[in-house]
Amino acid sequence: APQFTEEKFGQAEKTELDAHFENLLTRADSTKNWTEKILRQTEVLLQPNPSARVEEFLYEKLDRKVPSRVTNGELLAQYMAEAASELGPTTPYGKTLIKVAEAEKRLGGAERDFIHTASINFLTPLRNFLEGDWKTISKERRLLQNRRLDLDACKARLKKAKAAEAKATCDPSTVPDFQETRPRNYILSASASALWNDEVDKAEQELRVAQTEFDRQAEVTRLLLEGISSTHVNHLRCLHEFVESQTTYYAQCYRHMLDLQKQLGSSQGAIFPGTFIGTTEPASPPLSSTSPTTTAATMPVVPSVAGLAPPGEAALCLEEVAPPASGTRKARVLYDYEAADSSELALLADELITVYSLPGMDPDWLIGERGNKKGKVPVTYLELLS
Repeated sequence: APQFTEEKFGQAEKTELDAHFENLLTRADSTKNWTEKILRQTEVLLQPNPSARVEEFLYEKLDRKVPSRVTNGELLAQYMAEAASELGPTTPYGKTLIKVAEAEKRLGGAERDFIHTASINFLTPLRNFLEGDWKTISKERRLLQNRRLDLDACKARLKKAKAAEAKATCDPSTVPDFQETRPRNYILSASASALWNDEVDKAEQELRVAQTEFDRQAEVTRLLLEGISSTHVNHLRCLHEFVESQTTYYAQCYRHMLDLQKQLGSSQGAIFPGTFIGTTEPASPPLSSTSPTTTAATMPVVPSVAGLAPPGEAALCLEEVAPPASGTRKARVLYDYEAADSSELALLADELITVYSLPGMDPDWLIGERGNKKGKVPVTYLELLS
């Protein structure tokens, strides 16, 4: 304690560690600090709710199993399913709610699997390092600090003993007075010198013991600090596993949403409210009464088209239709679309086509051109650009 206090006030010398040892200490501290930050932020990523994180922390400290928690996607799926049941599962809106609810439930399940995998493969190793290896390193570092303080205290004690011994030997007042019948000063000086010699010998012995203990503890601490390299290798492996699990999770989410998009694309009436708001009857008659193979059952449920002309002229050849002199626009296709018959143009998502309207056409349809191909396209599948 006196040595520590004097060092703080700059009144005592301090044994410095070698540069390599200091670098090991610095790297260990950086590893601990960044591991803590990465651990905490990963926990926030996996569980954004701070109250839920506190609850899970308390369960872990009490060595109790954390109760299963419903994910946000699963809760949303539950609400959508209940809404569809109450609003009517046979209506277009209700059917779409059910489909989206099933997709959200699958997304919630994928999120649950990702959280579980990331917790085991990534968070647990980081937490084990902080609660295991780092505590051992910190304990040995504190012990090394105590050994160093003991060593420096022994050095200071030996220095003071040698200074007192030199003073007792060289002090003129201790020179014997031979005019006296009993050289009292000489006897006292010899006694004091012998005492200081004993003190110096004792201090040297304590210094050797303290140096040995310090060297032994420094070697133990050095080995633990060099083990940080192995910790980095382990954390690197865990990081790869975390990235792998995250990649799998997002791939599953993409797959589920793509499936949902295809389902909704095959029943467009459930996507676009204009097909069923206000009435459940078809928006317009079939394309042609002379085509028995083209029925409402085989056509996608999109805003029906009356054709390019009144029903009696529905067989008008599109190849004979010329685009207007002005009024053509570019459009980007939002979703894949499969043509119901030869009068329609099949579309691929993200492609660009030229569109225009003709007099008497249903406003929900346009004429689309791509190269030398031409056909009717639903407006709801397009994003008009210019």
